[in-house]
Amino acid sequence: MSTLYNPKMTRRESLKRMGSMTSVVMIGGIAVACETLEPEAMVVDPSSHWPDLDFAVISENGYGTDPNMISPTTPWPRTLTSAQLDQVAVLSDIICPQDDRGPSATAVGVPDVIDEWVSAPYSSQHRDRVQMLNGLQWLDNEADRRFSCSFVAASDAQQIEIVEDIAYRDLGDVPEFEHAVQFFSRLRRLVFGGYFTSPEGIEDIGYIGNVPVVGDYPGPTDEAMEHLNRVIADLEEF
Repeated sequence: MSTLYNPKMTRRESLKRMGSMTSVVMIGGIAVACETLEPEAMVVDPSSHWPDLDFAVISENGYGTDPNMISPTTPWPRTLTSAQLDQVAVLSDIICPQDDRGPSATAVGVPDVIDEWVSAPYSSQHRDRVQMLNGLQWLDNEADRRFSCSFVAASDAQQIEIVEDIAYRDLGDVPEFEHAVQFFSRLRRLVFGGYFTSPEGIEDIGYIGNVPVVGDYPGPTDEAMEHLNRVIADLEEF
């Protein structure tokens, strides 16, 4: 059992959220979760301290093309350890903390969704699994190198110090952080994808689904467009 984060979802719920993320999650026209292009191969710079660990492909069967919807099953196990879930929980709430508009990422079960995502036996999820597990190991190594403790055991200020080194830099700026920047960028998209497929996240962006509109569609309000443009500008900074 995780020492910080206790799973909040049934497998049925987390699989449903993962399924939502396999469709392109868009905020302001920007895909926040689900692009699946093969990343370019990168040479590991020795100064980066990047673990560059390899992980076996998960061999369990997926759902296939004709899943049993009458008696649904969960064909694969969730694979993040309790310590890794704790790391994902801390990072998720740094990326998406509670504010006056909604709950934190952990409050809506984002770590569960990410665990489901990286445990799925599909090629794009396996690529994410390798990157996520290496990134989580890098965070622990970096925290130990700087502060002689794990990332989760570090103080809030120490955690933010590490995150700020990998959250806002262009990939080419500092070779030492190149791989970690890529990891954090991908994690941020997965966190947003997990958050904005939750009921609370859907409410936050004002999505009301397919509802009838009487007469001609008037288009978005000026207020909605102003909000959308702010969101786009914020995301483009990443």
